Amino acid sequence: MDIRVLKPSDIPHVQLANITNLPENYFCKYYLYHAMSWPQLSYVAVDVSRPQKSPYDPPKIVGYVLAKMEEEPTDGVQHGHITSLSVMRTHRRLGLAEKLMRQSQRAMLETFSAHYVSLHVRVSNVAALHLYRDTLGFSVDKVESKYYADGEDAYSMRMELSDLRVELMDAESDDEDSGADVEMQDADDASVGVDEGEAVGSEGGPARMRGGGKEGGKDGKGEKKRRVKVKVGRGLGVGELVERNEATS
Repeated sequence: MDIRVLKPSDIPHVQLANITNLPENYFCKYYLYHAMSWPQLSYVAVDVSRPQKSPYDPPKIVGYVLAKMEEEPTDGVQHGHITSLSVMRTHRRLGLAEKLMRQSQRAMLETFSAHYVSLHVRVSNVAALHLYRDTLGFSVDKVESKYYADGEDAYSMRMELSDLRVELMDAESDDEDSGADVEMQDADDASVGVDEGEAVGSEGGPARMRGGGKEGGKDGKGEKKRRVKVKVGRGLGVGELVERNEATS
């Protein structure tokens, strides 16, 4: 199963999933409005186990979440809104609805710095209420009377994104620490095989002192060896490489 960002070419298949499962349906241009205005927030679940017969074979979209940012929030607080969520009956109880919702919430926070996310749900939709309230952590903000076209009331629900913000900050901190460990390990690896200092004992005795100080000693043929000190690591730039090559050429 693949969960990815909604593309305009997915819209007819998303609309089919919507018409199949939900009584609240929309025109294609409404989906396109979401996809073009907030391309980071809407996602689809694609069943990739079905073999693709040709390059033109459409993806098997089995779920979607349609989301947006409130353009003119009445409370003045930047927040996102879930317009529609649906998973085909053949693919339920796989956690797809939760994954779609969490991906959209994360995008709201990372891209638009949303403070919370809101949605509406029918008061009679027990399964959706369980998902929103018990699994995802939404709470009922208020009841909106006769919200739906058939006259049914809706729960207006919201979920604060402060906990998710803390989780993301902790994850970034862990990544930075991990990156520092990798850099230190790389530095340790780079030191393997490098001269770690002057020789000691009989090897670094009088014979080495006769070798010529900073210029180094002599090899087995009596020829004088020239020791050159160069930079290593990130401080070594292209310009320095060119200068060093010219100096030694």
